[in-house]
Amino acid sequence: MRRPARGFTLLEVMIVVFILGLLATIIVPRLAGRTDEARRVKVIADLKSIAQALDLYRLDAGMYPTTEQGLKALVARPTAPPPPARWNVNGYLDRVPVDPWGRTYVYFRSDDGRYQLKSLGADGVEGGDGIFADIDSHADS
Repeated sequence: MRRPARGFTLLEVMIVVFILGLLATIIVPRLAGRTDEARRVKVIADLKSIAQALDLYRLDAGMYPTTEQGLKALVARPTAPPPPARWNVNGYLDRVPVDPWGRTYVYFRSDDGRYQLKSLGADGVEGGDGIFADIDSHADS
């Protein structure tokens, strides 16, 4: 006796494809808008982490890194003047962080000892609205 062939019929395959397409139509639009929000949340978390590292640097060095020394001073002992009074031999960060769009964070220290730390957003240009808006963190010395 011959056994019947096993497998799926064309109708069964079409029903499964239809159901998967329906699910994708419902789920994908909900997830698509979350990418920009997730990037913004990551920037805020990064800024807090960098701010903590800058505060630790200031405790050791007596001041925040200069604009010229930048965030590199948190990874390797700065060679540009003024040299820090003390510096953690392990550094304060593993590497110079980049924002979710692949650009380094902007760091600037003013003459009064305050610093500005920010991401230029999705467009990488100063200013903007929505996903193109800058995300910044201010701190006093």
